[in-house]
Amino acid sequence: MEGKTLARIGAIVFVTFAMTATVIELTREDEPARLAPAPAFAPSADPLRAEQRRCQQLGEAAVRDAECLAVWAETRDRFLGRAPSGATSRDEE
Repeated sequence: MEGKTLARIGAIVFVTFAMTATVIELTREDEPARLAPAPAFAPSADPLRAEQRRCQQLGEAAVRDAECLAVWAETRDRFLGRAPSGATSRDEE
C-alpha cells in the first residue's frame, strides 16, 4: 500500500470516530440538576440565630455592642454544652 492510501484510510477512520462521538454526545440526555434546599436560607425559629445574624451585619461595631457580647457568650455555652454564663454554682444549689 502506498502512503497516500494509508493516510486516506486513517483520515476516514478519524472522521468516522469524530462523527460517532458527536452523535453520541448530542443524543445523551442530561440529568436535571438536583438542587438541595440550602439550610442557610431557611427561616429559623431560633431567636438566638436571628441575633447572631444581626451581630454579623453590625460588623466591627458588634464588638462594642453589649447584646452581641451576650449572644456570643450564649452561643459559646451552647456549643460547649455548658450551663449559660449567667448561672453560677450558687444558682444550682
